[in-house]
Amino acid sequence: MSHPCEQLITWYRQSHRDLPWRKTSDPYAIWVSEIMLQQTQVATVLPYYERFLTQYPTIQSLAEASLDSVLKSWEGLGYYARARNLHKAAQKINPGKFPDTFEEVFALPGIGQSTAGAILTFAFKQPHPILDGNVKRVLSRFYAVEQVQWEHSAGLLPQDPQEAYDFNQALMELGATLCTPKQPQCNSCPWQTDCQAHALGLQDQLPVKPPKKISPHYTIGVGVIHQNDKILIALRPEDGLLGGLWEFPGGKCQPEESLKDCVARELLEETGLTVSVGSKIATVNHAYTHFKITLHAFHCEVISGQAEPKTSQQLMWVSLKEIDRYAFPKANKHVLEALKSKTDRQLQLC
Repeated sequence: MSHPCEQLITWYRQSHRDLPWRKTSDPYAIWVSEIMLQQTQVATVLPYYERFLTQYPTIQSLAEASLDSVLKSWEGLGYYARARNLHKAAQKINPGKFPDTFEEVFALPGIGQSTAGAILTFAFKQPHPILDGNVKRVLSRFYAVEQVQWEHSAGLLPQDPQEAYDFNQALMELGATLCTPKQPQCNSCPWQTDCQAHALGLQDQLPVKPPKKISPHYTIGVGVIHQNDKILIALRPEDGLLGGLWEFPGGKCQPEESLKDCVARELLEETGLTVSVGSKIATVNHAYTHFKITLHAFHCEVISGQAEPKTSQQLMWVSLKEIDRYAFPKANKHVLEALKSKTDRQLQLC
């Protein structure tokens, strides 16, 4: 009987998906793919990957780009810290040659042990173990253990460069296509006969998931402030959630506070402007990883004051024609779409 490693490699060579990052040995392109694929499905990543490499074909082009433009290219892909770290790392790589040692790659912003191992294996054919989410699930079932350790991955890894490449790709492929979180397709799995979880009937119970935490829910009020045919937008602090993205200023409603009172208070605190709060533009429900929001957006007019960034990095007055240049969080994008839709309808009625 062949070794489980050989079975998996054979399956991969016969059955793997045709993905663009598997057709290159360019470490830059492979690095971009590995970062984009963190916590994001292949189908979502594919169009972003192609556009990103067209816009930034080299490390140098990425390093020289503004963070605004990089975040705009990333808009909608989520987990924006990945884009910020890509940009920072590109600026650290000098003179544009991607490093080829584990220590150097691991030291780059946004790259953990598994991502470093994947880049070095796929770009440089250096055998390194990997342990991303898919691989943890596959190995938890293969060994029938609740917690997978690095030794589980390293112990199976071939030392032949090409076999190591195929094996690591195969682990990822198996987790993405057959050994899925729910209803794994064990009958099609090349590891069925060697999988200890399958033998014990535990494939649906492993890996053990921690109990779900109740996600807090926040009510958010934001203002679309109009002045001289322009709208005020705010740049979020770079080191926080959704850092470096633009948004309509606002914040969380306090207990017993009305939505309009919330918007007026938040805009005064964040921009120094006293405003009158008008009609509602949109209500948006959105879920983040650890919490949920219901965002209410209102038209606002300035009564007094000068706009100053009290809590944001920067404030900017922009027209609706200019606003698409800037990257916004998804909830704000829905507000922007509603705002444009209403403007278009008004123009049609004129």
